[in-house]
Parts: sequence; C-alpha cells; structure tokens
Amino acid sequence: MTLATPLLEADSITLGYGNSGPVLADFGLALNAGEIVTILGPSGVGKSSLIRVLAGLQRPSAGRVAVAGSAIEGVHPRVAIAFQNPGLLPWLTLERNVGFGLSFKRQPRLAADDRRVRIETAIRRVGLEHARHRLPAELSGGMAQRAALARCLARQPQVLLLDEPFGALDEITRADMQRLLLTVVRDFRTATVLVTHDIDEALLLSDRIVLLGGAPARQLAQWKIELPQPRDDSVAELGRIRIDIVQALHKAVVRHH
Repeated sequence: MTLATPLLEADSITLGYGNSGPVLADFGLALNAGEIVTILGPSGVGKSSLIRVLAGLQRPSAGRVAVAGSAIEGVHPRVAIAFQNPGLLPWLTLERNVGFGLSFKRQPRLAADDRRVRIETAIRRVGLEHARHRLPAELSGGMAQRAALARCLARQPQVLLLDEPFGALDEITRADMQRLLLTVVRDFRTATVLVTHDIDEALLLSDRIVLLGGAPARQLAQWKIELPQPRDDSVAELGRIRIDIVQALHKAVVRHH
C-alpha cells in the first residue's frame, strides 16, 4: 500500500434489489487512516445498506470496495462493524463476547497467549476490566456498547464501520461513548465510517460529513470539518456548518419522498 492509497475506498457503488430499481447509485468514498467520515441522510435512504456493502456483508450490483488497495470479496478480517444493538451473546461473559470475533472464519489464527492479550487490551481500552466476568444481562446500555466496541478492537481492524451505535443511549452515556470513539480512532488510526441521524454528533466527531439522498440515493453534498478536537467550545463555528447541513438535509428529504 502506498501513502496515496486510502485504507477504505468505495468506487461507483450501485445497489439494487430485484426489479425495484437501485437503492444506491454511483456512490464513491475514500478514507485515510485516522479519519472519521459520517453519513447523514433521511430515514430509509439506504445508509445501513451502504454500511453493509462497505463491510462486505452485501455484494453491490456494481462498483468496488477496497481495503488498503485490495478489492474485498465478502467479509474482510480487518474490517469491523458495530450496530445500535450491541449484539452480545447472552450466554457468554463480557470477556468471551469480546473474544468471539477472533474465531470468525476469515480471522487469522492466534496463539492462546496472543488471543488473551488482544482481549485483555481491548477490554482495558474501553474501561470494562471490572465487568469482564459479567453476562450481558448484567450490563447497562453504555457498558454493552463499550463491550461491542471492544469486540471490534480485539480484531485490530484497519476499518471501523458504525451504524447508529449510540442512538439508544442516554445523553450523558452517549457523550462518554463519543469521547471514547475519538480516543480509539486517534490511537488505533482506524478509518471510520459513522452512520447517524444526529447532526450535532456528526459535527463533534467527523473530519468529513457526507449527505446521502435522492432516489436512488447518491452523495448530494459534503462538508469538511477542520476544527481541532475536542470541539465542545466551537459552538459558533459548528453552528454555521449546522445551518448548511439542516438546509441541505431538508432538501434531501423532499427529494427522497
């Protein structure tokens, strides 16, 4: 991989279902290490479908997805995905849930000691050492999302895909998870795609914001956010960008319906 090669690249992605016509059309995106790109758009526009294509869970009708310059065919061992539902297996402890992804078919085989270190490091990074032996039913919503993130980190991904991961959390827990995500991306240099309905979350976290809209959906607009982190005190600057996004999103909703 050369310095100019993006960690994640989607080229001319089109996705359709049967004879109903395309859901996504000619979508392109490129992310570098340590970059967070947020996808905004009206409900039902195809954001989750796009995430599934980027993850290799769904094959596009046309176009190409590449990781570190190599086209992917199905699930990729260096791509991790997390959803709004943490998806923890209820009969496994937190520790065993975190290690579960290391057993996936396409994951490299690890020696027992290496596997243990991966799991312990991931749990420590999300601050859940005290809960490692708890079952999912014993975890709060925020702890469950931390466990889901740790499961991703244990795989040491180059690309992290997040589909509304904090949408069901209360405001304080959500802010805590947002700060944790920024720390993880900074330290692990993952290329991260975040899907959210929350414009303020997008403004706080993103290096770029992409608006998806239309029927079929395509990229309608993009904003580059060059303010340093943390951005809690950048209300005036973010407010101006927010107005542009709200206006563009309103137009996108009209176009979608």
